[in-house]
Amino acid sequence: MDPSEGDARNGSTGPPDRQTLRLLERQLISDPLVAATEFEPDPYEPRSLRAVLDADRYPDPVTAARVDVRWFTTDDFSIHYVEDRGDDRWECRWDRHPNAHDARVHFHEPPTGAEVSPLDLPSLHPLEVYSTAFEAIERRVESLW
Repeated sequence: MDPSEGDARNGSTGPPDRQTLRLLERQLISDPLVAATEFEPDPYEPRSLRAVLDADRYPDPVTAARVDVRWFTTDDFSIHYVEDRGDDRWECRWDRHPNAHDARVHFHEPPTGAEVSPLDLPSLHPLEVYSTAFEAIERRVESLW
């Protein structure tokens, strides 16, 4: 089996790609929208990366915003954007993983992330995927004003 394919039979995405998570963290800390980053559960054995976005860039009623990133050695990934609005959330997600119900590369549409559509990315390189997601997030933030 080609490792880039993952194991569609059991939905496996493989182990976390720590090197790519660290690459993305370096990119995130240089982004003006990002206030802080943290690895989950810790920086030594990260399974995911969280970017807390600068709350001052958002108008009311957004109380907090974040991006959760998971990247795997199979080049599967999930970039999940969430805006907290008191008791409500606005969210979307860019995904690549094996599954039987959607295209391998797909987008969970806002505002709830429940509707899914195929996603056509120019490249699966982590920095290209990051760029695609953050351009959309920046457009979202601009649209709130």
